[in-house]
Amino acid sequence: MENIKQKFDGYADQYDLWFKENSNLFESELRLFKKVLGDYSGKKMLSVGCGSGLFESFIDSSNIEGIEPSKDMGQIAEKRGVNVICYGLIEDIDLPEKKYDIIYFNGSSSYMEDLTPVYKKSLAAIKEGGKLILLDVPKESAFGFMYLLGKSLGTYDHEYLKGTMPGLPYPIELASSGVWHSTEEKIGVLKDLGVTKFSFYQTLVKNPMYTNEEPEEVSEGYKSGGYVAIIAEK
Repeated sequence: MENIKQKFDGYADQYDLWFKENSNLFESELRLFKKVLGDYSGKKMLSVGCGSGLFESFIDSSNIEGIEPSKDMGQIAEKRGVNVICYGLIEDIDLPEKKYDIIYFNGSSSYMEDLTPVYKKSLAAIKEGGKLILLDVPKESAFGFMYLLGKSLGTYDHEYLKGTMPGLPYPIELASSGVWHSTEEKIGVLKDLGVTKFSFYQTLVKNPMYTNEEPEEVSEGYKSGGYVAIIAEK
C-alpha cells in the first residue's frame, strides 16, 4: 500500500490536467457524482481518498471531510474547501461510529487490495439511514480492460492497443498502480457485510475512444457502464 501512496505523490497536477483536457468525460463523471449524492444539504460527508478535491470544487464542500494518502493531492483539496482530517491510508485509520450521513469512495476503491475491512469500518461510521457510495471504473468495463492491459504491458503504446485508444488516456502511472475490482466483487463484499438495499447508476457507456466527444447523461443500472456508482443504504 505504501507504493500506492508514493505513486500519487508527484502526480496531482497530471491528474487534474487529464480531467481538464478530457472535459466532456469529466462532466459525465461529475453528473454521476452529483446524482448519487442527491440532496446533501446539512449532511455530514466523508470522502475516502479525496484526491485533489477536483469533484468537490464543483459542489458545496463545507460539510465534507477527507482522508487522503498523498499530501500533494490533499493539500490541493484543502485549498478547494475539503477538510482533510487525516493524511494516510483508510486501512490504518480508526473512524468514529455513526458519525457520517454519507461516506463515498470516488475512484479510490480501485487502489485498495482488500475491500472488506475498509467497507466494514465505513459502514460502521455511517448513521442509520445513511449511505455508502462507491464510484469506480469497474474491472469488467471497456475502461477496466484498457487499464489492465496497459498495466500488464507497462504502456499504452503497444500493437495490441493500436487504433483502440482515446486521444488522452488516463496516465499509465496511475492506471498501473490500480487494482481494478469488478462491480460484482464489490456487491459481494457488501452483501457479506449485511447490506441488503442497493441502487446503481452508470455513465461513460460509450467506447472509450468516444467518451470525450460530449457529456453523457446518467442512467440506472450497471451492466454496461464504463463508470459505475453503487449506493449501499443502511
